Amino acid sequence: MNNWSNLSLRLATAAVLIAAFLSALFFAPAPVWFAFVTLFLTAGAWEWAGLFKLPPRARAAYAVLTLALSALLASADIAGLAVAYWPSLLIWVALVPIWLWRGWPLPPAAWGLLLGWLLLMPTLLALLHLRAESPWLLLIVAAIAIVADTAAYFAGRRFGRHKLAPTISPGKTREGALGGAVAVVAYAAIVARAGGHALNITLLAAFLALFVLSVLGDLFESWLKRRAGVKDSGNLLPGHGGVLDRIDSQLAVLPVAALLWIVLGASG
Repeated sequence: MNNWSNLSLRLATAAVLIAAFLSALFFAPAPVWFAFVTLFLTAGAWEWAGLFKLPPRARAAYAVLTLALSALLASADIAGLAVAYWPSLLIWVALVPIWLWRGWPLPPAAWGLLLGWLLLMPTLLALLHLRAESPWLLLIVAAIAIVADTAAYFAGRRFGRHKLAPTISPGKTREGALGGAVAVVAYAAIVARAGGHALNITLLAAFLALFVLSVLGDLFESWLKRRAGVKDSGNLLPGHGGVLDRIDSQLAVLPVAALLWIVLGASG
């Protein structure tokens, strides 16, 4: 497939995904929204199990168990509790940076599958919680990773000279990451102004922290794929690879954003 055809396919898939996400986000009743996000995360679970070389039946069982666990957690009504998100914060702030720095291999399958749930389930709860607070809030948070990734791509193509993490993702550059950070600062200022406020240090720090997490999420999935010997997590999304390839940054951003919302709201 030539570059133009591949770009057209990517754009068409992206348009469908964006339209479906926005329609569900703003117009779907809560049960439909739950079904929508659970469908994606269950597909992500299927792909996650594939990274650990599970056979099809075991992958299907993991996906079904993920679906059942999602329903159980949603019915427990814990999405608004900080305790639901602390494990995710510890994984992304303490475990993942060391993992990438030391270049650890894939863990045994049982531990890898447990890690998958510790990443996927807080993301599900964050999608439910932030949307229940306000669809606009969820959109603003989810867009941080999108703004950062888009800006990093173009900044990297134009100015990229120094590799950010050559052994993990050779295409990413420090200049691209800096461009992403600048774009997120500008985005934070736009969000603040749209809300009728000046950009303050708390909002800026929160956006930049979530930006860093978005980069970690991207790099971590890239490292897992490299260790698994695959280019994409799957092929469910034409032109984009797998579901995990599209939500890797959100796995880090959304749970921590939900935790910040709870903590800052309680302190404010």
